[in-house]
Amino acid sequence: MRSNRSVAAVLCALAVLLLAACGTEVAGRGSVTATATGPIPWTVNEPARVTAARLAADHRTLSVEADVPDGKNPCVRGLKAEVTQSDAQSVRVQLTFSTPSGDRRSGCTEETTATARVRLPQALGGQHLVVDLDTVFTTEGAKLPALRLCGQLGCDPPATGCSAGSYDQALMAVGAPAHTYRDAEHCDGKWLVLDFSWRTGPVCGGDDAQASGCASRLGDRFFFRATKAGWKTIARSSAGGCTDVLKVEPAFPTALCASLAPLDPALHPSYPPASASPTATATAR
Repeated sequence: MRSNRSVAAVLCALAVLLLAACGTEVAGRGSVTATATGPIPWTVNEPARVTAARLAADHRTLSVEADVPDGKNPCVRGLKAEVTQSDAQSVRVQLTFSTPSGDRRSGCTEETTATARVRLPQALGGQHLVVDLDTVFTTEGAKLPALRLCGQLGCDPPATGCSAGSYDQALMAVGAPAHTYRDAEHCDGKWLVLDFSWRTGPVCGGDDAQASGCASRLGDRFFFRATKAGWKTIARSSAGGCTDVLKVEPAFPTALCASLAPLDPALHPSYPPASASPTATATAR
């Protein structure tokens, strides 16, 4: 009798252990993958980049391509596209998927392209397609079925010329820092000289606006040529006059550069090359 009770107790204990081992998935949190150092959670993410969008013949079925994690083990599941908003100006679509890539033990350290499909509420006409937060596509000027990916200046960037919007494109072309100020522009529609500067030092405001750290600035000067894609950089110089730019582009009009004064050394300091350290010299010998 005691033997039967002992066997029953052992079987109950085994059943409890087996049931506990089955509890590897929690509703709403995704499943986990067991490893030697603990479970790797799957979390809901958005793609790092949305790269393309295409419309089917009905102009309602949308395919969106995006970069997602990849590796030797499964890295993505449940990739889906959902319409979150639709009005006269735009249709918003959100891409989501589950992935364990937040933990490097998953091996999902590379990327691949994946496609998600969704049916729009109505045919996409003049509306902009906004995927996730800020990736915008349009049918205007597109070679359907592929939609046209809009740039940083929007779907209808300003024409290259002597305008504020066009100067902003020139600043983007040279990778100017955020919160850059245009100090001077010399432009004839085909050629451009742009002087700009930006504040350095701590973030300032209020009573600190005149503090020395807030008043310090750096600056630069670039020369551009107009192209179909926008302003293209041809030279960079802090010197006055036309000498530097004419060495690179003899066709640059002197009317735009002859009167240029050198940039203030405080805006564009020059530093001598670093001298070799005694250790480096000794090693070289």
